Amino acid sequence: MNIIDEITKKQINPNIPEFRVGDTVRVEYKIIEGNKERIQAFEGICVGKKSSGVSETFTVRKMSSGIGVERIFPVNSPKIAKLTVVRKGKARRAKLTFLRGRVASYRFKERTNK
Repeated sequence: MNIIDEITKKQINPNIPEFRVGDTVRVEYKIIEGNKERIQAFEGICVGKKSSGVSETFTVRKMSSGIGVERIFPVNSPKIAKLTVVRKGKARRAKLTFLRGRVASYRFKERTNK
């Protein structure tokens, strides 16, 4: 194992559960405003995952007052207080970019463990 692998192994967050594209996730993110710190929840469908290792990111999309809002989160960020999988969705694509054109919300079939 080289030095870079040892350093990046320490930075990976072990508290993140396994999730896939199509799952409905709830991300509780720490927000710092001045000298105050609060936790804000962002719940929506995971529409894409990118990269791997320390630099892995995922995109979450939700509908807010009829407007689609997407946010990109780094998986191993120390600002993620908690990540929970609300619903496991069965998606047949790696990136769900077709949801951007939809006005209404979209529901996926429930994924079951076999």
